[in-house]
Amino acid sequence: MAAPLMEKLSESLGSPEPAVRLILSVLVGYPCALLYRRFFFHQAPTVIHLYHAISGLSLAAFNFAGTQLYHSALCVLVQFLMLRLMGRTITTVLASFMFQMAYLLSGYYYTATEEYDIKWTMPQCVLALKLIGLSFDYYDGGQEPSKLNEEQKRSALAKVPSLLEVIGFSYFYGGFLVGPQFTLRSYQRLVKGELTDCPGQPPNSVIPAMKRFSLGLLCLVIYAIFSPHYPDSYYLTDEYDAQPFWYRCVFILLWAKVILYKYVSCWVIAEGVCILSGLGYNGLGQNGEYQWDACANMKVWTFETTPLFTGTIASFNINTNAWVARHVFKRLKFLGNKLLSQVTALAFLAIWHGTHSGYLLCFSMEFIIVNVERQAQALVRDSPLLTRLANSSLYPLIYLVQQFIHWLFMGYPLVPFCLFTYDKWLRVYSSIYFCGHIFFFTLYLGIPYLRKVLVPRKERSEKKED
Repeated sequence: MAAPLMEKLSESLGSPEPAVRLILSVLVGYPCALLYRRFFFHQAPTVIHLYHAISGLSLAAFNFAGTQLYHSALCVLVQFLMLRLMGRTITTVLASFMFQMAYLLSGYYYTATEEYDIKWTMPQCVLALKLIGLSFDYYDGGQEPSKLNEEQKRSALAKVPSLLEVIGFSYFYGGFLVGPQFTLRSYQRLVKGELTDCPGQPPNSVIPAMKRFSLGLLCLVIYAIFSPHYPDSYYLTDEYDAQPFWYRCVFILLWAKVILYKYVSCWVIAEGVCILSGLGYNGLGQNGEYQWDACANMKVWTFETTPLFTGTIASFNINTNAWVARHVFKRLKFLGNKLLSQVTALAFLAIWHGTHSGYLLCFSMEFIIVNVERQAQALVRDSPLLTRLANSSLYPLIYLVQQFIHWLFMGYPLVPFCLFTYDKWLRVYSSIYFCGHIFFFTLYLGIPYLRKVLVPRKERSEKKED
């Protein structure tokens, strides 16, 4: 009965059935959170774990065939056994990392197509990070507090969790399908009723949650309206190849803005679910107001207004980036090379997304773009002429030009990310003469020369000494 109904709904909306099921599942998180607040907030932890587990498993069954549920269940069980049997050892961390990533990559390999498909590997990639992070947090719980930073102290686990606790944490309806990432310690505080601005009572988070829901719904409407005009498939048509060069570049810019709303809408709506349940509670801010951004995966205002690549990256998929920074980048401190740690972190992100060459190219270009932008910012900061120009009345015009360049070359590395395979993204790059590669390669070579021209010798000498 449900299948024909979903088919009719997807046909009326003009969207694939898996996408309709996914967005409905994210929206169902709101009534799940309301039920939790009304009937389960004061219940025993065992009851709450069962409620979260059953809710999450039901959503998983709604989205994916029952035979596919065993993938996540197996990974959760194996992770629990590792913690129980192997203890707080680096071996546990490494075994967890290798098993969860190998399982995920195997799933990518056996289910991969040349299109973006919503299948069991989508929540599996979220779950893999969650379970790997769990092993790190359990390991940190056995270390001397003096060896841990503040972030690690907040997430470290004092004892091994129960199987039911791990299941509830893994399948929590607010984060199982599309994220966000959160620690078991945060989940434990939620179950204990500690994540609230009213001790002993459900949090006053309805209005903050509805604000995020409304914003997410607006982003979803924008995507639904404009995405048919900017499909990925248009890149591979003779019509696109026949367009003028400027048109092809502007299409990339507009396409990038539209395509990212697909992710923004899901993340912001899911964040509202976490806020409503209490998981988004983040204590008091500097001005004494309650904050609900503990699970924020998007800073939408920054995302829309920043003219910087680094600003967009910092405002997009925040929790995943924070997870990689905490568990990959910072854990590689022993290498003594920040650049190598950065490259390794981006390589991990590329592999975590999938096995297609487009992912590796996208994150390789992100590394280049970010480092060139930092060099350009340093040039502007150190050059009196460029500093005066940046602070002059011409800045609004400079801002518009900067935004155009920013979104054109933000969309440029997204092309392989969304087209996946070598033959597709190479065709698009060839059609625009590899302009992004040439632009950033020219900047990389030209900025050192410009420093010699625009930065006084004294400033260069002081910088060199630093």
